[in-house]
Amino acid sequence: MGFASIRRVAACGISILALGQASGALAQEVDDNEIVVTAAKREQSVRDVSGSVSAVSEATLQKLNAQSLSDYINRVPGVVFNDYQPGNSEVVIRGIASSTYHEANQATTGYYLNELPLGEPGFPLVIPDVDAFDISRVEVLRGPQGTLFGSSSLGGAVNYVVNEADPSRFDAGFEGMASTTKGAGELGYAVKGMINAPIVTDKLAVRLVALQRVDAGFLDNPALGDSGSNDLRVRGLRGSIVFTPTETTRISALSMYQEYDLDDQTYVFIIPGTRNYTRPTTVREYQDSDFQMHSLRVEQDLGFATLTAVGSYTKKNARSRFDYSFGVDFDPRTGTPIVGDGFGHSKTEYGELRLASPDGGRFRWLAGANYTRLRGFGDDKIRIEGISDYVDANLGQFGGQPSSVIAPDDYSSRSTYRNHVTEKAIFGEVSYDIVDQLTLTLGGRVFEYRTRSQATLAPNVNLVPAFDYKPAADKQSDFIPKASLTYKPDDDFMVYALYSEGFRIGGLNVFALPYPDLPQSFGSDTTKNYEIGTRFDLIDGTLSVDLTAYHIDWNNIQARLFTPDIRAYTVNGGGADIDGVELSLTMRPTRGLTFTSNLSYNDARLSSLLPDTFAPGGGYAKGTRLPGASEWILSNAVDLTFPDSPLKPRIGLSHRYMSSAPVAFGATLEKGDFHLIDLNASVTVSDRIELSLFAKNLFNQYGILNAPFSFAGSVARPRTIGASVRFSLN
Repeated sequence: MGFASIRRVAACGISILALGQASGALAQEVDDNEIVVTAAKREQSVRDVSGSVSAVSEATLQKLNAQSLSDYINRVPGVVFNDYQPGNSEVVIRGIASSTYHEANQATTGYYLNELPLGEPGFPLVIPDVDAFDISRVEVLRGPQGTLFGSSSLGGAVNYVVNEADPSRFDAGFEGMASTTKGAGELGYAVKGMINAPIVTDKLAVRLVALQRVDAGFLDNPALGDSGSNDLRVRGLRGSIVFTPTETTRISALSMYQEYDLDDQTYVFIIPGTRNYTRPTTVREYQDSDFQMHSLRVEQDLGFATLTAVGSYTKKNARSRFDYSFGVDFDPRTGTPIVGDGFGHSKTEYGELRLASPDGGRFRWLAGANYTRLRGFGDDKIRIEGISDYVDANLGQFGGQPSSVIAPDDYSSRSTYRNHVTEKAIFGEVSYDIVDQLTLTLGGRVFEYRTRSQATLAPNVNLVPAFDYKPAADKQSDFIPKASLTYKPDDDFMVYALYSEGFRIGGLNVFALPYPDLPQSFGSDTTKNYEIGTRFDLIDGTLSVDLTAYHIDWNNIQARLFTPDIRAYTVNGGGADIDGVELSLTMRPTRGLTFTSNLSYNDARLSSLLPDTFAPGGGYAKGTRLPGASEWILSNAVDLTFPDSPLKPRIGLSHRYMSSAPVAFGATLEKGDFHLIDLNASVTVSDRIELSLFAKNLFNQYGILNAPFSFAGSVARPRTIGASVRFSLN
């Protein structure tokens, strides 16, 4: 039997084993179905939520040797991870995206840390990928979440829940990992540590986390003579303080800092029929970014309700370089590359106040208000080495303007933008048990946002007239409703019907400034979600099933398009119809053996013409598939443990597949249509030390993960083999 045959047999074998399986997001333990989540801004079992929610537990993250989103998020039903670069990789839920690349507008998925927004109301300078160490769980809310979470959750939301300080005990933990990737220039490694220290027993505690991780580069850049050019370094700090002065009062502070340093970008030139791991650019296209968040949370039990007050401050920075010549098309005047240098920073302030009734009783309610303020700045420059000397030697070509005016320091053009956004909202949700088994839930959000933007184009060698674009402040307000009906006759069965909406604010086309014929701004878009679902357990919990069907209307789409010279811009136009089914199964035939399978079908297509000035025929017709929206997504896992044996050995095998999908409107290149198989195993040396081995992409499958352009994209990391050690004091 050949190697390809073995691969096919392994993939099919896992699928067959998983046909009777069940449950939430990934390979899960029995009690993972009882994970408590905060999807409705109150604590609920994941199986009691009237909506599509998956939770990835800390135990599951450790089994997978998960470091980042790419290691686990694709295993969640209905989710595609457009894996590109740190800060530019997006979680796409139910196909709601107009591109496979980082949007030039607000993301379609909201990102949160302990319910606090990690994104901003506008262009997301950095999309945080929180390292998986010391995370309690990751919640994935599928479908629009506009009622409770606002404009950042057009398609859904991801909520990282990190462990906070525990005043009841002293604890410490450590994780070390080393790995080798086929074709990489060096070893990858990770060193992470945690300490939890009570200051006053049961009253006051601190928790500190520090980490450093290196993901070894596996691409070669022969033009620069670099092997493994795309090395990535991740560093992070996290601190938590919890103070409980009384039984009814809890005060907590959480701070986090994380930075990403990418030596060279991750895309390669796609050559059909080949396995290409090279990128011949004449400059190192670095991508450096960081974000920090500082927050304070106060919870007070008032008897009739719980008062929660939260506030946060988030700051982001990003620097990048891009080779517009792609190592080939040098500027004819100088014979040197055309290089883009980008810099941006943002500051976001957020505050929320809410009251929530106790969980018991026939009538339950939640009411709150929040406020967001964003201040963002970006600077985009094009540099051509030697252009200053060329201008001064050929003043007649440039209307007599010297390089000091139109090309200072060899910058042939420069544009800047500023974005000020404030968002105010009042939201609420009420649930009423019509009878003991039947619950009606109604929710709504009234919001108002104001946007003030400014864009400046400086004098340039292309002689495009300089201008200062400062449109009038934009103001928009609306009401976002939600309604659900849930029937739950017992703890083992639930069926629900749900209607929800999402919205996304408009913005400024910052990358289209040098093109007067392109729209300088774009408006908001909305989604309407119609959903029915059921969850049930059979055979005393041996089999768990989640089944969901949905239809989504996406109106006035913010579509990300390109000029012929690869300048991104956004337009509003057209709509989309999205129909899908999500099935999650988990089967536990014996103690220690778990099979899980998640199957998603998603048909996401334009429902009307999407105009595009540069496309043949002037746009994309009704029925065109949305970029990156794979019709079929399948993940399977088998987990076998021997808890009563010495060393408690465990072995796990997992499989992922996404069908092909276009990378952009009008592109012939497609992503997906390949299988990835991972293997992991562990033993427990003592109650406190665990040793594990893993192999990711076991059969070294080549496949396109993401493609910002029709000719270039990121590819799956080759086979990576590694080992890790974990220590926990408790």
